[in-house]
Amino acid sequence: MPDTQVVSFSNPPASSSSRRLADLPDRVVDGDPHHETQIQFESEDKSLLAGSWTSTPGKWHAFTDRDEFCYIIYGHCRLISENGESNTYKTGDAFLIPNGFRGYWEVIEETRKHFVIRQY
Repeated sequence: MPDTQVVSFSNPPASSSSRRLADLPDRVVDGDPHHETQIQFESEDKSLLAGSWTSTPGKWHAFTDRDEFCYIIYGHCRLISENGESNTYKTGDAFLIPNGFRGYWEVIEETRKHFVIRQY
């Protein structure tokens, strides 16, 4: 049986990346959001990810085909569903975006979150 370790988010990340979201075609709705992502854990089959993410202000189409748990470390953001329902999140808030959510992320003030994603 492989040695299983508890993953601490205070340890250096396993990998880091940054991107300008506008580089993904048809994703950005408003602004010029830049993302920094640090991956702390990725399962062997790549279906489960955990890490931290930071975004500058902007609005974009939410990614789909995943469940995502988020804990806001700092910042101010909003999730807006296609039907117009809006939920605002700030420092200390936690929430789950279920697979099938259709709508938008809007980062109002630079936001940093811890996340766990189960991809399909």
